[in-house]
Order: sequence, then structure tokens, then C-alpha cells
Amino acid sequence: GDYLVTIEEKSKATFLRAYMNWRCMSAGSSRVCVRMVGHKMEEEPYSETLKEHMSIVEMPLSDPPLCVSCCPVKGDLLVGCKNKLVMFCLKYLVINQNLTVLDFERTLILHIDNLIPAHIAITTELDVLILELVQQSADRTEHCAHRVNTVEKPVDGGCSTYTLQPELDEFIICQKPVELLGEESKLCEIPITLESTELPTEDTKHFQVQYLLFRRFTPDQSPFGFCEETKLHSVQLLPVYQTAHEETENKRELLSLFCFFSLPHVGYLYSVGKLVELISTYQYSEKSEQAVLTPQFLHVITSENLQCFTVRCSAAAARDEDPYIDTTVKACPPVALDICTLRMQLFIGPRAICHFKNHIILLTKADTEDITERRKPARRMLYRKADSIKSRTNSESEPGWNLYIINTVSTIQLYREMVEYSRTYENAKTESCIHLLSEAHLLVRAAIMDPCFLESDEKDDLLRAFRESCAALGDCYSRFDTKDYHLALPYYRMSGLSVTEVLKRLVSEGDEMQTYERGFIFYLTHVLNEDLKEELSKESANKVLQIFCLADPVQLPHILCSPCMRNVCPLTAVKYLQKVEETMPSVVLTLTKAFMALKMGDLMMYEHEMDSYKETILACGFSGQPKLLRQRKEGVVMPTEFAVHLKEMQPGLLVAATVALHENSKIELEEADTFFKMLCSNSENTVPQLLMDFWEALLVVCSQEEILHELLLRVTSQYVSRISKQQLPETKPLKTTEDLVSS
Repeated sequence: GDYLVTIEEKSKATFLRAYMNWRCMSAGSSRVCVRMVGHKMEEEPYSETLKEHMSIVEMPLSDPPLCVSCCPVKGDLLVGCKNKLVMFCLKYLVINQNLTVLDFERTLILHIDNLIPAHIAITTELDVLILELVQQSADRTEHCAHRVNTVEKPVDGGCSTYTLQPELDEFIICQKPVELLGEESKLCEIPITLESTELPTEDTKHFQVQYLLFRRFTPDQSPFGFCEETKLHSVQLLPVYQTAHEETENKRELLSLFCFFSLPHVGYLYSVGKLVELISTYQYSEKSEQAVLTPQFLHVITSENLQCFTVRCSAAAARDEDPYIDTTVKACPPVALDICTLRMQLFIGPRAICHFKNHIILLTKADTEDITERRKPARRMLYRKADSIKSRTNSESEPGWNLYIINTVSTIQLYREMVEYSRTYENAKTESCIHLLSEAHLLVRAAIMDPCFLESDEKDDLLRAFRESCAALGDCYSRFDTKDYHLALPYYRMSGLSVTEVLKRLVSEGDEMQTYERGFIFYLTHVLNEDLKEELSKESANKVLQIFCLADPVQLPHILCSPCMRNVCPLTAVKYLQKVEETMPSVVLTLTKAFMALKMGDLMMYEHEMDSYKETILACGFSGQPKLLRQRKEGVVMPTEFAVHLKEMQPGLLVAATVALHENSKIELEEADTFFKMLCSNSENTVPQLLMDFWEALLVVCSQEEILHELLLRVTSQYVSRISKQQLPETKPLKTTEDLVSS
């Protein structure tokens, strides 16, 4: 909503007011209209004045308002009083086709004894309670009300918080620290009573309170007593939305919710969405006065500084949004990544801070008193009730107040600064370089998840920076000896870099003694074992052979069968394979050498390699590397040159090898049908004899009932078709009638 809400004092009375259409004042109009909340505005003369006047909406309350908070999702208003919270829902009233005005409707009162689908966070001096108002159907209202008013007993049998009373003024009664998450937070023993103030209609909303988090702290202790300044401040709920796309440009769906609150020397950031958990803890170098949380930063003011910390909201939200994160497909820096202090600026007497878009609004007060005296902690020797109120001085008569509007550095500029700074650690190959690049990545990711991202002038720059950060992280995990080396693969995937481009980034020209870390080998092994469209040049393919011969020679036969390696020099490949064969011979390696011999046209070498093992062993060997026979192109199974040669020279071995592939779940029945039809250049509706041979051979060894029934149906229908049409097979069957009967 486009409104301003204030708590104002006049003649010792406190008022809650909302200022609507306030831009009229900035445009030069001095007309003001005052009305009560919910006032009927259909009268024509009155409605016409709303166009040109600023409206002040009076919002009467039975108790003086102490604080206000606006929902960043719906614009609803929450007003805190002494022992209750009042919720006002924002309404859009259509007066006519040219005029729509804002108004509020008081819909709910939460009565809280001794002391937030809508989330509400409540703090006292040392307690934090986070609630969710869950909308329920009308027939469950009575049941919900019963549950809300029920207070469970403490698990450990301890005394209730609200029955403990100090018997002597000399003693201070403090509860022990408590942290209750999720369902356990109901044990906090703070009863909540809901009072609906809406007129009952068919559309009346019924709510149930769901406890999400309760945490209690204890005062800081010293030899002289308890510190007066130990109290919570800056409680804040921060929503993060689904990443905006073109088709959902005008929709904002809540993805994750975070809650921040702070003590003087430490702040806490919790996720309170799908899972309630502590994400980060912030240790301040000196006593904090106030803090404000944004999706990218935490801004904290102390007695002399404005400090800026990184946050992990985007890391947690990214995992809520995308299930493929933390797999070999996508990655994101961990939520548990240590936080960083980005900037620290000196100010005299910061008092209050707030945030709007890329601006920080800072209110300061230059005191004339001695700073050391002002910073002395007060001592509390007596029990002090939470509802005591101190008188406030009139700020109008005090000099030294200043208001600063600080423009935050743009995401792109800060990203570039962090990347540039990370290069100081690049040669040292330390975790500090990865940490800085991870911070830069999260910074850009948070900006992309912003609902206004599609309308941002930096949209293209942010997307480019995101890909660059992924590539930089991929480089780090490839070059550094780190336990998380496997992250090189997903980061390079997200960067959009081709295999050739990655090789140029990591492989030095002419350096045959270069060593390669596990991350780079892990990336190459996985990406070359996939069915990619990219084909490496002859030089790049030969370089890959050299890399694997040094780093992981066992993978050489599998790498050579990759579609990316189609342009490799077969003679060079055979030389490398012979080196590996001397120490680690295998059937797959022998078949790969035969494949390379076919590419060179050396039939003598091919026959020599194929004669090294019996046909049954060779047939099983193809299961170790199915790409020797078939590869995929745009999802379609394609036969290789090796399969074409076997079809002409050793069709029995080809059929036996395909049966072995099927039995080892390396090829599906439908894929085998397509494979043989393409191999024999038959149309979709024609069944080649080699496919019939495969079906007949599979019937003998297959043990799956469903496949057996399918095979019998296919073979029988083909026999019937041939007999009815008096059609002979185009090639000689591998098995005679007698062979089939005996099998």
C-alpha cells in the first residue's frame, strides 16, 4: 500500500494515524482531509475531494499504540499495544472508474497474556515469539479456538513463567535460556487468544495460531550485577519471493520467510518458512543500537559506526526454490558459509536506521556529553517490570539531530569489487578466494530473486555476472585441492561454458608437465561421459587424452567413446591405450583399441584385438562401455561405426552384445528396436531379420515376465505376417528352426 503510518503524541494523548495520497503535499497542494477509518466514502462531493487532498485516517484504539509494523506482502498493518496486537487489513475501495482509495478494516485482535497465512514476530526485553495465523474453515473454528487457549505443561516439570514472583526485592528471578523450534515452541506457555472483530459473513476468515519459534535469553552478568542494556531489539520478518519470470511478471509468490532479532552484542537470523532453523549468528565488535535486514545485507548501527554484514537468505531461498541445487546439475554456496563484514562507516551518534530500495536512512544525534560516560553500562540491582515506561524528552528543543540518506553501492559494482579482491588469494589457492567468490555469487543471486528484477536496468548485467561467478567458482574448485572439488561440475554447467572454453581456461598451452586437480578431472569425466552435441577439435581432443593419461588412465577407454571425442587422432589414442594396457589390461580397453583400428582402417590390427578374447567375453565387454555400439543424438539411439562393421562381419556378436546390454539395463527394448532398424536402414514399420534374431535370443535369456509376453507377441505376429505374405527374411537368420526348438 502507498501510505504512511505514524504514532503521534499531543497533549499527553497518543494517536495512530495513516496518511493517504501524501504525494499531493509534495506536489504543492496544502489541502488535507481528515476521516475515521472505515468511513463511508460513496458520497459524490466527498469522493471528488479525495483526488486532490491528502487524507489523514484516524485509527482509534482502546489502548495507546506502542509500535507498528507493515506486512511487506499484503500491506496489512499490525499495531502493538500493551497486552494485545491489533491487525488492520488494507482495503482498496473503488469509488468510480477514475478513483480508487485506500482504507483499513480492523479484522483481528490477539490478546497476549504477560507479555505472530500471516506471520507475526513478538519480542519483550529477553523473549522472542514467532507465530503464524493459519486460515481455517468455518466448521473447525470451535476446535481451533480450543487448541489456541490450551496451555501445555513444561516437559521438565519446572514452574510456570507466569507463576514465578519475586518474594524479596533483593533477588532477581531469571529464567534459564530456552530455544524451542517448530512444534516444540508450543511449550513456551504463552497463551494466545484470538478475538475476531469482523462482522460474521460467508467470507469471514477464521484463524488458528501456530507456534513457530520461541527463544528466551538471560541478561549479561557481571561482578556488579546484571546489565541494564541487555534487551532485544530490531525484530524483523523478511519475505523472499519466487524468482520472477516473463510469464509470472505480475505475480509474487512467497518462497521463504526469515526472522532476525538482535541482542546488544549478537544478532540471530532464523529461517521460519518450510523449516524453522537458525541460519546465522552475527557477533558485533561493539554494542549495537539497531539493525535492519535486507535480502542482500544486514545493516547495524552502533554508538559510532554503521556496519554492513553479508546474509544467507538467498542461499536458503535458492534451495527452497530449486530441488536440483546440491546435485551434479546445480550448486549454490552453503547456508552455513561464514559471514563477512563488508563495510564500516563512522558516524557521530547513530540513533535509528531504516532501509528503502538502495537507500539507507540514518538518524543521528550529536551529544555534547562525554562519550565515555555515555557508554558506561547501567547496573540493575533490583527487579524491574517490563511495563515500566520512561519519560521522553522533547526532541524539538535539542540540537544536533541529523538525517542521512546513504546510497548503497550497486550490486554489479560491489560484485566486481569482490571478484577483484578475490584475485589477491588466487595464486595462493586458499579457501579465502572461494569464500569471496561465494559471497559475490550470493549477492548476484539475491538481486536476481528480487521481484523487480525483470524491470531492472541491470538485468542483463546481473545475468552476465551470475554466469561469470559460476565460471569463477568452477575454476576455483577445478584448480584448488579442496574437499568440495565435485562442485566444479555444477558450477560449470550453470556458467554455460562449453568443454572447449573450460579447457582454454584451465589448460596451459605447451605445458606437458602441468598437474591437474581432482575437481577438473571430475568435471571432464562426467561431462565427457554424457551425450553432448559439442565436438572437440583434434587438438583439444588430443589434449584431453594427455590429461587423462597422466591423471586417471583407467578412464581413457570410456573417454574415447564420448561423442565429444569424435575428432581425436586414432593413432595417438592407440599409443595412449597401449601404455595403459601394459599395467591395466581389460576387455573394454581391447574393444576400444579395435574401435580405433577401424577408424584408422587397419583391419589387421582390428582382427588381432578382436581375437584376444572369446566372443562371449567380448559380448559382455560391451556392457562395460555401451557407447562402443550405440550413442545418443538428440535423444535418439544411433549405431556407431563399430556396430555397422559388426553387422556385416560378426552379426552374431552384435546380437549377443545387444542382449547383454539389455540384461544389464544399458538399453531398453524400444531403444534396441530403433537401434536395429537404423542399423539395417529399415523403415519404422519394417522389422529387419537382425531385430528378429535379437528378439529370439532375448527370449532365451530374459527372466522378466512382462518382457517375455511382449517378445512372444512380437515374434508370433512377425511369423504370422511372413507366412501370410509368403515373405522371406532379407538376411539369413542366425538360428535355424531346429536351434529355436531346442532352445
